[in-house]
Amino acid sequence: MLKYNKSRQLLVTAIVLGLMSAQTAFAAAMEINLDKAIEMALKTNPTVKISEAESSVAKAQKDEAKASRWVSVDYSHSASRGGYYDPNPLLSSQSGPDNTFSNGFTASIPLYTGGKLSGTIEQAVQNYKSSEYGVDESYQAVKLSATNGYYSVLQAIDTVKLSKESVDRLSAHLQNVQAQYDVGVVAKVDVLRSQVELANAEQNLIKAQNAYDLAVADLNNIIGLPHGTELNVTESLQYNKYDNPMENCITFALANRPELFQAEAGIEAAKAGVKVAKSGYMPQVAASASNKWYSGDWPGDDNENWTAAVGVSLNVFDSGVTAAKVRAADANLYKAEETYRQTKDSVQLDVRNNYLSLREAEKRIATSKVAVDSAEEDYRISQLRYQAGVGTNIDVMDAQVALTQAKNNYVQALYDYNTSSAALAKAMGVPVRQS
Repeated sequence: MLKYNKSRQLLVTAIVLGLMSAQTAFAAAMEINLDKAIEMALKTNPTVKISEAESSVAKAQKDEAKASRWVSVDYSHSASRGGYYDPNPLLSSQSGPDNTFSNGFTASIPLYTGGKLSGTIEQAVQNYKSSEYGVDESYQAVKLSATNGYYSVLQAIDTVKLSKESVDRLSAHLQNVQAQYDVGVVAKVDVLRSQVELANAEQNLIKAQNAYDLAVADLNNIIGLPHGTELNVTESLQYNKYDNPMENCITFALANRPELFQAEAGIEAAKAGVKVAKSGYMPQVAASASNKWYSGDWPGDDNENWTAAVGVSLNVFDSGVTAAKVRAADANLYKAEETYRQTKDSVQLDVRNNYLSLREAEKRIATSKVAVDSAEEDYRISQLRYQAGVGTNIDVMDAQVALTQAKNNYVQALYDYNTSSAALAKAMGVPVRQS
C-alpha cells in the first residue's frame, strides 16, 4: 500500500512539475491579448489575402471592360518573298522572286453595340463591388476565428486550473483517508474509492493540458505563428453585460451585413447580363481608319494607302441563339433576386440565433455562479462530516464531483457568452476593415 501511494505521489508530482514547466515557458513566451491576436490574424491570415487578391482581379477586369469603350490601335508588319518557277529564265522577260515589305496602322472604336458594351461594363463594376464586400466579410470572418481561438485558449487555461484543483483536493483527501485507515478508523474501501477518484482526476488533468496545447496550436495557426509557439495570455474570461435589444441588432445587420450588399450587386450584375443578351437583337456599329505602306525594299515605307470606314452588322437569323441567351439571362436575374431574399432571411435568422445564444449563456453564468458557491459549501461540510465520523467517503466524492462540475459549468458559460457575443457582432456585420 505504501509503495502504491508513493507511485501515486510521484505521478501527481510529475504532473505538477509539468504544469510548472509550462508556467516557466510562459515567462519567456510571447505575450498576447485579444486585440493583438485579432490584429495579427488580419495581417497574416490567408483568408484575407485571398479575398484581397480576388478583389484585385475584379478591379482589373472592371478596368479592362471600361477601356474597351475607347480607341484601339493595332500595328502590323510583314516581310515576304515569293514568285514563280521558270525553267528557262534566260528566255523569259519576267523577273524572278520578289521581296515585299509592308507596314500598317489600324484604329477602331465601337460606336453603338446595342447595350452589349455598357452591359458588360456594368457587370464588371458590380462584380468588383461584390468582391470588395467579400473582403469586408473575410475581415469579419477572420476576426471571429481569431476571437474564438483566443477564447478557446482562455477556456483551456481555466480548465487546466480547475483540473489541478480537483487533483489537489482529492490528493489531500486521500492522505486524510489513508491516515484514518492506518489507525483503523475507516474501512479500506474508502481508501480504494479515493484512489480511483484521484486517478480519474489525474486523467482529466492530462486531457485538459492536451486540450490547452491543441488550443494554442490552433490560435497560432490563425494568427500566423509557428504552431509550437508558447503564448502568455494576459487576460481571462470575463462577463461584460450586453444591453443592445434584438430588434436593434437585426436593423443594424440589414444595414451593414456585407453578404446583403453582395446579393444586391448580384442583382444589378444580372440586370446588366439581360442587357448584354438582348444586344444580340441590335445592330453593331464601329468606325475604323487605317494607313498602310508597302514596297520591295525594307522597311517597306513607300506606296502609302489609307482608308476610313464605318461598319454596321446585324444578326438577321441565328436559329434562336440570342433568344436562348435572353431566357438564360432572365433566369439568372430571377435567381439573383431570390438569392437576395434568401440572404436577407438568413441574416435575420443568424442574428436571432446568436442573440438568443448570448442570452442563454448569460443566464447560465448567473445560475452556475450560484451553483459554485453552493458546491464549495457542500464540499466543505462533507469533509467536516467525514472527518468527524458522521459522514461517508461517498458523500465527499459526490461533493467533489459536483464542485468540479459546477466550476466547469461556470467556465463553459463564460466561454459560450463571449463566443456568442463575437458571433453576434459577425452576424450584425460590425465593420472591421478601416474604410
